[in-house]
Amino acid sequence: MNRLISYNKALAQQSILSYCKRNIRFNELRMPNNHNNRMAHLRPLKITTVGDGMVGKTCLLITYTANSFPEEYVPTVFDNHATIITVDGKEYNLTLWDTAGQEDYERLRPLSYPNTDCFLICYSISSRASFDNVLSKWYPEVRHFSPNVPIVLVGTKMDLRVAGSEKFVTTQEAKKMKAKIKAYGLVECSAKKQVHLGDVFYEAVRAVERKPKHSGHRCQFL
Repeated sequence: MNRLISYNKALAQQSILSYCKRNIRFNELRMPNNHNNRMAHLRPLKITTVGDGMVGKTCLLITYTANSFPEEYVPTVFDNHATIITVDGKEYNLTLWDTAGQEDYERLRPLSYPNTDCFLICYSISSRASFDNVLSKWYPEVRHFSPNVPIVLVGTKMDLRVAGSEKFVTTQEAKKMKAKIKAYGLVECSAKKQVHLGDVFYEAVRAVERKPKHSGHRCQFL
């Protein structure tokens, strides 16, 4: 029994080490040299997506960066994408971190959180359970590990919404959720129809740029 426990721990540690090595070398492996040189001179921003499995996080990132919607569903463990974006006249080097929403990866998922500049908390407009989990699971998890990082709330699969149907999350409900979790912005989008995809990342960049700067003043005791 003890040997089995030790073996499982060793496997977990090996998975974590492999994950870290893969992501440390991410830019070198994924980007052509000329693209790397350009990105090296831009301000880097790390955007991390969280949310229930199957809400469309991976489709959102792939469609935005590759301009192609993936038709097959492949559960994500961890993955990264990169792109250059221009917001308000400035160029940024975005690294987009995709995470797994399944419970099996609850211990590994926080490895993606350090140095995140903005979180995208995603839910599917066609899934009320994923919407409820924004407040009950994802917001508490993000705030536990990254208490001061701005959040953008993202409603995916808006192309599936049927007006007047109680099955779908309404924009008004999403606005109330945005206020509850103190998100910087709310964007409803469709990766399949490529609607408002750019707005998701424009909002993320603006959330970072407009994040209140902490003053250097310290309390003084008189």
